[in-house]
Amino acid sequence: MTTLQNTTSSSIIFLLTGVPGLEAFHTWISIPFCFLDITALSGNSLILFAIVTQPSLHEPMYYFLSMLSTTDLGLSISTLVTMLGIFWFDAREISFNACLSQMFFIQLFTVMESSVLLAMAFDRFVAISSPLRCASILTDLKIVQIGVAIITRGTLIQTPLVLLLKRLSFCHSHVLHHSYCFHPDMMKLSCTDTRINSAVGLTALITTAGVHSIFIIFSYFLIIKTVLSIASPEERKKAFSTCVSHIGAVAVFYIPLISLSFVHRFGKQAPPYVHTLIANAYLLIPPVLNPIIYSVKTKQIRRAVL
Repeated sequence: MTTLQNTTSSSIIFLLTGVPGLEAFHTWISIPFCFLDITALSGNSLILFAIVTQPSLHEPMYYFLSMLSTTDLGLSISTLVTMLGIFWFDAREISFNACLSQMFFIQLFTVMESSVLLAMAFDRFVAISSPLRCASILTDLKIVQIGVAIITRGTLIQTPLVLLLKRLSFCHSHVLHHSYCFHPDMMKLSCTDTRINSAVGLTALITTAGVHSIFIIFSYFLIIKTVLSIASPEERKKAFSTCVSHIGAVAVFYIPLISLSFVHRFGKQAPPYVHTLIANAYLLIPPVLNPIIYSVKTKQIRRAVL
């Protein structure tokens, strides 16, 4: 696209991108994407319904799982309209304010998911190290307070990114490289100095996913230490088996996130389809796989779903 005249942010129309070079096959490509979205929406909704309706699941572990399913639903819904709109109707245009809103909610739910995974790691540590005191430590009120703190912290972290983007001018191509609005992607199109935006964005990433991952690893260090102190091999196996689902959820969240961040910051020479593949995996894999992981690996959830 040719270079455009310097434009104020309020009048900008961005163009989203599907799969570069495969525009003629977007209708066919939409089939697996649609299937994955339906799987994510139905799977997480089913888990939420099971937790709400089954009194036996009204425990801290499952309350945190309901938070995880809620954030996964938010991630799926945040991109559903633009992604399928591109594949089905070639509806690529999105206004600057709509793009900002989508970016805010995608990154808010990402921060929330990372925070929930950290809370779940703490829950697993408490449940294994002090099983008799778990209910008194993680009371219903405490879990509500954790949920409110997760939402508040995520909002406070993401708001500066939105405000800093609004001050930028865009005088280059307005073509984004994904089927949704992503912070580094939007910054690249600005003709204004974006060093502050980059610094704040990197700080937000480090203080959320970076810090959370360190504390999750530390929690599992303590969990392993506690499990190894258990005398009975059978009890050790049983204690650690309660963490398998959470470890899977951490892996399917952090691997695509780290891959996408590295590609955006260091993979400028990578083919366009690499960016597209990793970007879509970043948003689709966790909401699709988390319900499957917890349904397969958690007996109580599997029984409730069935």
